[in-house]
Amino acid sequence: MNDQKDSSTILPSGGWGGRLTQYSHGAGCGCKIAPKVLDEILKTSMQLPGNDKLLVGNSSKDDAAVYDLGNEMALISTTDFFMPIVDDPSDFGKIAAANSISDVYAMGGKPLMAIAILGWPVEKLPVELAQQVVDGGRSICAEAGIPLAGGHSIDSTEPIFGLAVTGIVPTKNLKRNNTAQEEDHLFLTKPLGVGILSTAQKRGLLKPEHLPVMTAQMTSLNKIGEELGKIKGVTAITDITGFGLLGHLIEMAEGSGLGAELYYNKLPVADGVKDYIAQRILPDATTRNWSSYSDKVKFEKGVNVMEAFTLLPDPQTNGGLLISVKGSSIAEVKQLLQQNGLADFTEPVGKIITKQEKTVYVK
Repeated sequence: MNDQKDSSTILPSGGWGGRLTQYSHGAGCGCKIAPKVLDEILKTSMQLPGNDKLLVGNSSKDDAAVYDLGNEMALISTTDFFMPIVDDPSDFGKIAAANSISDVYAMGGKPLMAIAILGWPVEKLPVELAQQVVDGGRSICAEAGIPLAGGHSIDSTEPIFGLAVTGIVPTKNLKRNNTAQEEDHLFLTKPLGVGILSTAQKRGLLKPEHLPVMTAQMTSLNKIGEELGKIKGVTAITDITGFGLLGHLIEMAEGSGLGAELYYNKLPVADGVKDYIAQRILPDATTRNWSSYSDKVKFEKGVNVMEAFTLLPDPQTNGGLLISVKGSSIAEVKQLLQQNGLADFTEPVGKIITKQEKTVYVK
């Protein structure tokens, strides 16, 4: 690392002469512990007292904890942090902040405030870069209409940044990830593939025209989640992050006691992603994800399995919202998507079905 430290300089323009991603072993939500390993970590034989005010907690695999305030309102609490997924420190801060706030939107809620989580290798990287990371986080909080009200920092071996976010939601608007209903239609609000793009960047293979595509998607807030929460026919929401589309869809389907169909050719894919797949560029987390739930997936005839294996478990950072919608509410959801600049995401990408031998059938 000494040679990297020597070459890490602040440029006169405020830019940086090094590569932030060189100082992290993972990238963005690809840092997540694999689903099977996480299950082992979280299991316990402890008998803990119940709390009837805790509407969402460890009993489910949801995006945030939710506490009933008793006045038809509920408090949302969540945290998320990771290591650099891009080299620009300000963009790293923006992406980490947007990703953290997304969990509140995925519950149908409105964020209220955030506090920062910062780990920084102060002997390896200039502190000026850390300041740019935090400022990036501040700018996204401002875009979400909330203050970055404080935080905590440590001297760590790798750069880490994220937020703990508090939000609020009318209890009637609360959306969980395990309440989908049979015959619901599935919508996805962002393209897939940012894990592949970020891996290409880390390897120095990302084409210049694809960097702004990747960055714009990962810094885009999932604000529409708050409005989706107001639609009764939206039965479940989750955001797609480190377990990839397949992992989070499996959580939704299994949590609801159901299965799902996925329309592979209807899935939105970010520009350039399939070209990188053809070069066998994929994050290590993709393989870890696939090994955790491959026995729950069946590919129908005609699906490009090798391509799908790379794309569907691809860890997303601040990915889109996966929305389960009753047929009677499709028109309302489509109109909302169009009004919020998401006209490209108004076609269903799948359907919730009766529980069968496999959890997800890719068609």
